[in-house]
Amino acid sequence: MSHMTRIAALALALSAAAAHAALPPPTPAQQEAAAAKKAAADAQAAKDKALLAASMDAVTARWRSRASAQGWTAHAPVAIAAAAPAQAAAPAGQPEGKLTAAGAAAPIKSEKLGTAPPSADVKAHPTRAEPAGTPPTVQKGTPKVNNR
Repeated sequence: MSHMTRIAALALALSAAAAHAALPPPTPAQQEAAAAKKAAADAQAAKDKALLAASMDAVTARWRSRASAQGWTAHAPVAIAAAAPAQAAAPAGQPEGKLTAAGAAAPIKSEKLGTAPPSADVKAHPTRAEPAGTPPTVQKGTPKVNNR
């Protein structure tokens, strides 16, 4: 390695070591301030959600009244179940990010590895060449028409 490369590698290693330095734990006052800030943000989010729902309901009611007045068919609103609480998604939908016994025992099928049949949209062979002198399939330019 050249002298400049070694200096750059050393500087990078030192900066990485400084970046991994541990921060001191937050003080009780900082923890209380963070909890209060989170509670305020949660309250604001709930308020915004309620305002959005009210606005959507008002727009829906206005549309339904106009639709019936203009002769459109308006179907009854569909009740939507409440969303389930968000869960931390594990990689590939596996519990705790680990393969189950059935997943581990399943055979690996891959077109690339040749362990699966090719897809239906894969070409069976290269496109054949046209004989010499065949006119092109696509005519470029504007055709001349005598419709005046």
